[in-house]
Amino acid sequence: MAIISGTTSAAGVPAHPENSLSNLLSQTPVLTRRLLIRLVRNPITIAFALMLPVLFLLTLDVVLGDSIEAITGENGLYRSVPLMALVAAISGSAVSMVGIIGEQLDGFLNRLWVLPLNRGAGLLARLFAEIIRLFATTLVILGVGFILGFRFNQGTAAAVLWLTVPVIFGVAFAFVVTTVALYWPKALLVDAIQPVAGLGLALCTGLVPVDKYPDWVQPFVRYQPMSTAVDAMRGLSVGGPVLMPILGTLAWSAGLVAVCLWPIMVGYRKASTSR
Repeated sequence: MAIISGTTSAAGVPAHPENSLSNLLSQTPVLTRRLLIRLVRNPITIAFALMLPVLFLLTLDVVLGDSIEAITGENGLYRSVPLMALVAAISGSAVSMVGIIGEQLDGFLNRLWVLPLNRGAGLLARLFAEIIRLFATTLVILGVGFILGFRFNQGTAAAVLWLTVPVIFGVAFAFVVTTVALYWPKALLVDAIQPVAGLGLALCTGLVPVDKYPDWVQPFVRYQPMSTAVDAMRGLSVGGPVLMPILGTLAWSAGLVAVCLWPIMVGYRKASTSR
């Protein structure tokens, strides 16, 4: 098999220990490529991770763009484009969750486990595939934003950092949904995530500034992770506070990863060895 190519000698004796660094480096790209091919060939992924956020962005700009600009005094694209990049990250992670649930239920993870694979290659491949997907969807949303009039006014370095914010946010969210998928393998969970994402979408600074919300909800709106990410991306594009929103996004992301990392490793092993 391509996955284990190069791990055995001509005599059939393993050339490297199963969990060697050499196996990890050679097997992770193969497993990453498998996941990316599956994502590209899945029309649901394209619909949820790209088409819906793009249509939502177009709707916001055409239907509400003038109203938002009248209320806030600024071009709404500098909030809505970052917001849709985050929505694409969330939607794509939900679809990826369905994939890992399917692999667990049909026994594919079990079959991978009995092969001479480095035990970290599977999880590392999922991380790399998710990062590549997040960069790709962010670039697509950004391209649509450019067509609508979005521009970077803070220089090249700020633009590059802008692209990394949805990736950081998306990786942290992927850790959460992967943990849930491993411990509660039900496809219905995708539907359960949508109200949570919808609440974050409605109560964040991706539509209007925090001071436009009622006083009692402003603390939640200001500090929830989607707001910190949107504020950071807005500051990196058109100007405004950057340091504190970036630190807030990093704090949220690091906290979620730290909470989920060990449960993911334990849950992945359990899902791969249970029958």
